[in-house]
Amino acid sequence: MSDLNKLGLAEARDALRKGDVTSVELTESCLTAIDDADALNAFVHKTPEIALERAKAADARIKAGDAPSMCGLPIGIKDLFCTKGVPSQAGSKILDGFKPEYESTVSQQLADAGAVMLGKLNMDEFAMGSSNETSTYGNAVSPWRRGNDDAQLTPGGSSGGSASAVAADLCLAATGTDTGGSIRQPAAFVGITGIKPTYGRCSRWGIVAFASSLDQAGPMTKNVRDAAIMLETMCGHDAKDSTSAELAVPNFEAKLTGDIKGKKIGIPKEYRMEGMPAEIEKLWADGAAMLKDAGAEIVDISLPHTKYALPAYYVIAPAEASSNLARYDGVRYGRRAQMAQGDGITEMYEKTRAEGFGHEVQRRVMIGTYVLSAGFYDAYYNRARKVRTLIKKDFEDVFAAGVDAILTPATPSASFGLGEMTEADPVQMYLNDVFTVTVNLAGLPGISIPAGLDKQGLPLGLQLIGRPWDEGDLLNTAYALESAAGFVAKPGKWW
Repeated sequence: MSDLNKLGLAEARDALRKGDVTSVELTESCLTAIDDADALNAFVHKTPEIALERAKAADARIKAGDAPSMCGLPIGIKDLFCTKGVPSQAGSKILDGFKPEYESTVSQQLADAGAVMLGKLNMDEFAMGSSNETSTYGNAVSPWRRGNDDAQLTPGGSSGGSASAVAADLCLAATGTDTGGSIRQPAAFVGITGIKPTYGRCSRWGIVAFASSLDQAGPMTKNVRDAAIMLETMCGHDAKDSTSAELAVPNFEAKLTGDIKGKKIGIPKEYRMEGMPAEIEKLWADGAAMLKDAGAEIVDISLPHTKYALPAYYVIAPAEASSNLARYDGVRYGRRAQMAQGDGITEMYEKTRAEGFGHEVQRRVMIGTYVLSAGFYDAYYNRARKVRTLIKKDFEDVFAAGVDAILTPATPSASFGLGEMTEADPVQMYLNDVFTVTVNLAGLPGISIPAGLDKQGLPLGLQLIGRPWDEGDLLNTAYALESAAGFVAKPGKWW
């Protein structure tokens, strides 16, 4: 078999079980693809020795007949996950040289299941960004191009390296994290599948924190079946994470029947944004029609507090970030600035943080510190928390009325060019999260599925939002939509 790196998880797993291919062959194919794709800047710490060692161990397990679904499958790990002995910088200069002595729970579970780590993937610094332009490693680049235009496009953010690597077939799948859309938006931009599970479904232990009440890990894969396979391995209760849910993890793949007859799919009127491109509007209508043809009932719903979601998110997330990022001070680990004669600890903090944090992180830390300060805590942070409760209740009311899933666009546009959204107006960039942040504020599962191309030949995604803890049902609805949409486009190789 040639082009083994182009396989999905399910195809590769079945080929491994039949003995048609070995994990070492799969891994070598991916390592070659990674070495040929430096122009994408997706992999920032390559780990070929670890990969081949794990691949050999996986082949032995498969031969012995003791192999879970992920055994022998080569994947990439977002740089936000701590990986023992391997640089884990969260895309930031301030963690330069940091090699953890421990493994994050999610990456450990994948390793225990026999998954092969190919290396660490590029990302926005501390997961703060929607375009992967705030990384200390430089921009990740999308494998897609607009028509015959050579302009480099963003793979989305913050999981931009993961998105680019999966879309360009550098790995079979990748881990991502989602605080306000950082799995679903990049997945939509590059034509892959990305699911953010219910808050608490995956352990956050060992994942560098951005906003602790919003962050959630999830898989980024080539299709819905692969997402189901990988998500099952990533989920599970973890005593080391107090927000981790003590719930059994179902066999998500077994739920993929494609039968959604009688399911109620809600279309929220508040998501019809002013100035929404006609292509996104059409894609949304087509998606609803596909689900209807598959036997679902389409109902109009209202989520009245949606318009307050972005402002609430951009108070809560920076507030939590300013608290979480206070630990990066140059004292215990990571980068420490050069001290001048007579400098004290305050100067060390100031210089280290000024040098180590990029502009976007500095901006969010300052916003967060401001909204948490004595005179503004009630005016901003407490008010945002109350709005969050109302947003959550909107969803609860809709689900209580019998709606099984909610269909929305994943992003307000297709991928844009690197450098097109200037730093002069960060709010323009923040608006990219308009369809995704509500899901994090309410702690719900959400999935992005590629559903079409815009007139410039770039992927567009649809988002499905599910009931809490019902990822199995959500994946099945996504599976039906994926089957109907029949999206098979791939980027032409230019790198």
